[in-house]
Amino acid sequence: MTTPPTTSPSTPVAPAAPASSHDDRPLYLRLWAGVPRELGYLFIAFPLATVAFGITLTLFNAGIGTLITFFIGVILLIAGLYVSRGFGTLELTLLRWVGRPEVTAPDWQDPRARSGFFGWLRAVLGNGHYWLYLLWAGLIDFIVATVSWSIMVTWVATALGGVTYWFWQIFLPNPSNPVYPAHWLLVHIGFPVGNADPRTVDAIGYLVAGIIFLATLPFVTRGLVSLHWLVAKGMLGAFRSEALTREVASLSSSRTAAVAAEGTALRRLERDIHDGPQQRLVRLQMDLAAAERQLDADPTAARTLLSEAMQQSKDALDELRALSRGFAPPLLLDRGLVAALDSMAARSSIPVKFVAEVPEGTVLPAELERNAYFLAAEAVTNAEKHSGAKNVTMRVWVRHEPDAGGSWLDLTVSDDGVGGATAIAGHGIAGLEERVHGLGGTLTVTSPVGGPTVVLAQLPFSSSEAPAPSTKPSTTPSTKPSTTPSPTARKTAASPKNSKPRPS
Repeated sequence: MTTPPTTSPSTPVAPAAPASSHDDRPLYLRLWAGVPRELGYLFIAFPLATVAFGITLTLFNAGIGTLITFFIGVILLIAGLYVSRGFGTLELTLLRWVGRPEVTAPDWQDPRARSGFFGWLRAVLGNGHYWLYLLWAGLIDFIVATVSWSIMVTWVATALGGVTYWFWQIFLPNPSNPVYPAHWLLVHIGFPVGNADPRTVDAIGYLVAGIIFLATLPFVTRGLVSLHWLVAKGMLGAFRSEALTREVASLSSSRTAAVAAEGTALRRLERDIHDGPQQRLVRLQMDLAAAERQLDADPTAARTLLSEAMQQSKDALDELRALSRGFAPPLLLDRGLVAALDSMAARSSIPVKFVAEVPEGTVLPAELERNAYFLAAEAVTNAEKHSGAKNVTMRVWVRHEPDAGGSWLDLTVSDDGVGGATAIAGHGIAGLEERVHGLGGTLTVTSPVGGPTVVLAQLPFSSSEAPAPSTKPSTTPSTKPSTTPSPTARKTAASPKNSKPRPS
């Protein structure tokens, strides 16, 4: 499940073009650009590995040797595990600094942990990551660092010594029986050196060798750092099963939230029907029955009862229209989310400015459109009932996150009301949170006392979930404000402007 980027709820972020990480420089130049950090890391890695080797091995041996006393032995052993964890965390940080791909660190919060000392002890000793970190810090890293440091020092010394030998050879003492390795090697392989000065031949040979070693230095440092990274990834990274477990837990939580949201919506709809249209229809039935009895004896009273019955039928119709917002309208299925939201904004009892920034031809998953419509309807209804707002702005747009492998549908509903909206179990905002969580998204509500209130919902969807973009032109202008209230809409009383939180 992907996670949305951090955004300010009051200032929704418009779709931004993904930053390009493409480097047009040749590969060899890119390798050279990383050499300073890689050399710094390799120089640091060896002394760190030596210190880690000494400390962790000492603590581990002391802990094992004093286990007979239990308390002292366990404390020393736990100390060794925590020190190993610290060195491992530092290694992952250094590898990230040197430019290697980030290694996902383990989740140290063991779900098996229990309260109390023995619960904590069981969680630490039973966590396999601690023991892998101990093995890495107490042996593996020391071996890898020693080998890589030896290769790196030899390579750098040969490169620098070879390219500068022509200069500092003149300061070397001239022994009685000098040995010229480069000259000797060229003679024995049959290379024609003639009567050339052996010192000059040696200087040229060392220069060529130094240039070769210097030219290949970026490949060597990158290879040695990659070796450290591979070892760290295998021993210090999180297990794949842990990521799968977290994903299953997240999906289970989302599914539970989705079921709870649907259940809450159905209970609220049942309660609203019982308290509203059902009571009015019962009253309508009673008025019609009374009018029928008075029709011959008192026609004036019968006409009064019939007039009241007509008003009851009108009020019941208005309430049913309001409740119908909880159902997906045919317009949503026929013409899509933008057209449905535009129509809903036009029917609102307070002016709603609707702004759609969805690219023309975009086709969203049907389930996403349905839930987004319900979210918008609930948010607008909350503004009508509780905020005392005079104007509402509703905005919807699509963001694409190529690196995260998916896209986001963002929806904001803001009003200029009294603010102070809080989440109350079984009511508006709590229901919105459950619905958004069920979709794997996030909901951010900003509602200071005095307003304004801004509701921001960010809903993820994979690009593969939606069909290919339709070639049918959009029938709803993408930035058309809808401010025309419905003729049958009733005026909503404004909430008093005080410091008490308003329910949503």
